[in-house]
Amino acid sequence: MSDMTRRDFAKMSAKGMALISVPLLFKADPLAALAGLPAEGGKLADYYTHFGVDEDLIRKVMAVALERGGDYCDVYFQHQINNWIGLEDNDVNRAYSNVDFGVGIRVLEGDQTGYSFTEEITPEAMKMAAKTAANIASQSKNAPPTKYNQVKCPDYYPIKTAWEDVGIDQKIPYLQRINDLVFAAGKRVIKSKIWFEDESSYVLMATSDGKIAYDYRPMTTASVSVTAEQDGKREKSWYGRGPRAGIEYFTPDVVNYLADEAVRRTVELFDAVKPEGGEMEVVLAAGNSGILLHEAIGHGMEADFNRKGISIFADKIGKSVAKDFVTIVDDATLPNMRGSINVDDEANATEKTYLVKDGILKSYLHDHISSKHYGVNPTGNGRRQSFRHVPIPRMRNTYMLPGPHTKEEIIKSVKKGIYTESFTNGQVNIGAGDFTFYVQTGYMIEDGKMTAPVKDINIIGNGPKVLSDIVMVGDDLKQFLGGGYCGKDGQRCLVSDGLPTCKVSSITVGGVSS
Repeated sequence: MSDMTRRDFAKMSAKGMALISVPLLFKADPLAALAGLPAEGGKLADYYTHFGVDEDLIRKVMAVALERGGDYCDVYFQHQINNWIGLEDNDVNRAYSNVDFGVGIRVLEGDQTGYSFTEEITPEAMKMAAKTAANIASQSKNAPPTKYNQVKCPDYYPIKTAWEDVGIDQKIPYLQRINDLVFAAGKRVIKSKIWFEDESSYVLMATSDGKIAYDYRPMTTASVSVTAEQDGKREKSWYGRGPRAGIEYFTPDVVNYLADEAVRRTVELFDAVKPEGGEMEVVLAAGNSGILLHEAIGHGMEADFNRKGISIFADKIGKSVAKDFVTIVDDATLPNMRGSINVDDEANATEKTYLVKDGILKSYLHDHISSKHYGVNPTGNGRRQSFRHVPIPRMRNTYMLPGPHTKEEIIKSVKKGIYTESFTNGQVNIGAGDFTFYVQTGYMIEDGKMTAPVKDINIIGNGPKVLSDIVMVGDDLKQFLGGGYCGKDGQRCLVSDGLPTCKVSSITVGGVSS
């Protein structure tokens, strides 16, 4: 196993949809290794066997990486399996898989990063990659740790059945059921498209400051797109779910909701109006509207943007940025949420990090580099897309805690405004926080009541200003359960967000010219 090349690995693992067999690679206890349980006993040994390495080999590779000096080194092994199935108008017309396997090696010297990766986990290939990463350094030789201490991880995404054990024949009935429910919703529905993805990622990481950790990370996404026609007019919308969970997540209630919600969002557009544009009060719905919090505010609290002086929040630690009933957290610990992680990609423990507490900016989101720069502990936000990428500060589950108001009194307080339920196609300037979002689903608020659905409108504003202009926060926090990815520096990561109902005193709504 220690001499396994990527070609050998592909022969063993890339067997087509739902036939990929990771347990064959485990020599110890396959069922325990796939169960996603907290670290117990010899389970670390299962991951050594899985990747064909041991502590001595990792130490030797790290010694090569540090032979030119360097302040720090980490080694990141990953084996990831993705499956996709597409069903369109009663037929499964697309299905494919991808298997990724390799190791990334990083060396830091000051603010400089040397990085290399290889898809062959052999001693020779890893040492060659380590030499490449080491070229960033120019000091005297440093030594790897004499002993690695295992990071004890919780289990924030327990599952009953690993996706490797779920065949395509077990997945298709879920897609077909959703499809049948969509078409049963009425004669206006003329087209459906359902996309189902599952993912398993095994990671093993070690650092030159003596940490070693591993994790099994499941994920699934189901998206439903619906096209409807009425009186010669067509409308289209979609809805999806995307937790870190197993197939048992898709209960009959979840399957029914996926279909019902996709149809509802589509057919409501036949009655939608295009409101006049301008400055007005905007109520952000609980749940899905949290994407605005993530994009327009959360990115500005990632420490690399602040360390480089890019973010508008760079000088705001300890200062008031919102009303005293506004508290925002970034949290890795929510069970089975898409952005949750048991350990970050630098072997740091994760946590619930308070960014804004009672209106005061308390913390940024830190990785190894930024925590060293600021002289604070890492917050567990060092994340990467894969072994091919360097870790950078990334959000996890970012949300606002409940406030003192009710949804009913918030809506009743609005004379004329917009209630935004979900957004899409957002654009954000991270530095200044300026944003534009297309409102996917929303409603007019007139004289304190929600009235007609709206369409073809954008909201345009500035994230920090919106944060300061939040004048009411509801007691009805909901987490966004959709299948979101966050893009940054050419990488994407699984994230989620949440929000209670919030009222913003003024946002520019781009609608029909008055």
